[in-house]
Amino acid sequence: MRSLRAILFFLCTFCTGGYAQSSPPLRIVIIGLAHGHAAGFLSGGALVPAGGALHRSDVQIVGIAEPDARLFKAYADRYHFSPSLYFSSIDAMLDKTHPQAALVFTSTFDHTKAVEACAAHGVHVMMEKPLAVSYRDAELMASAARKGNIHVLVDYETTWYSSNKAAHDLLNQGKLGEVRKVVVRDGHRGPALIHVQPEFFAWLTDPKLNGAGALYDFGCYGADLMTWLMNGEAPQTVTAVTQHLQPDVYPKVDDEANVILAYSKAVAILQGSWNWPFDVKNMDVFGRTGYVKTIRRDQVETRREGENNSQTTAAQPVQAPYDDPLHYLAAVVRGEVQEGNSPSSLKTNITVSEILDAARRSAETGETVKLPLND
Repeated sequence: MRSLRAILFFLCTFCTGGYAQSSPPLRIVIIGLAHGHAAGFLSGGALVPAGGALHRSDVQIVGIAEPDARLFKAYADRYHFSPSLYFSSIDAMLDKTHPQAALVFTSTFDHTKAVEACAAHGVHVMMEKPLAVSYRDAELMASAARKGNIHVLVDYETTWYSSNKAAHDLLNQGKLGEVRKVVVRDGHRGPALIHVQPEFFAWLTDPKLNGAGALYDFGCYGADLMTWLMNGEAPQTVTAVTQHLQPDVYPKVDDEANVILAYSKAVAILQGSWNWPFDVKNMDVFGRTGYVKTIRRDQVETRREGENNSQTTAAQPVQAPYDDPLHYLAAVVRGEVQEGNSPSSLKTNITVSEILDAARRSAETGETVKLPLND
């Protein structure tokens, strides 16, 4: 009997990417397929370390709402899911399927509509970053979430990096001293050169649907990480410079963004780019007595007081449910963990939205913007 239990535990753990499943699969729906990350969530990869939703036993997809029937069919043909999952409207899908949570892969502009619909049905939400195209939209979503008593979470690839978790822990444990400067770099060659899907490119380069260009696409990572490191504290001022280095490719939005966040005793520099030769997602955290630099997903370089040289080590693996967006979503929905000031929390991401909105205003006017914003 004991050996049978051990085998069953192993199989359960294996099937859910190392996270023992003791509850029925989380019933989820997908809202929109216009965000290119939908493909990764379905099939697996860097976005979902424990595996794609189509190949897991801890989640069950019960509906997909996408107004473009041709786009749905393209996904259905590629991933071999049933046409019966298709709905042309969010409300019709929620009425019929009664899911526990929704994954949102629309344009950022359409997040508000999706959250308001889900809140009306009592369905929790996890969306792809960033939360909103404006601080006002972020507040509208927060109001809807309160009324509907739902969780609204924002997924960033960097949330699940063991290197970022290690940096946060070193700072939180006082091993670097009080934080003084953080530099976050996020970027790649740009959506055109990495050949994102046409439906993704169309809204990613639209200032109304995306909020901006590289500023929102990549600046959000640094704003999220810094807010997390600062335990939810918002900066006092935001100063931003954006550029159009490829105006023929991205005529409507910026492709280069540099943002300075000033706090009472710290500063953050956020660098977002669609012009870099390689994919970059790293962070340097300087405290009064030491520093940590993240290297890709799973390594850190550290140097602390009294040490003559830096050391590069592997970061400790992140434990479930904090290792994977679907693990985390299920744990929050079931009340197993609290959002707090996590990188995914609505509270954190309202501050991120305020930072991004202020950065856009600063870039437009050439002036430093003080927080809090008036609207």
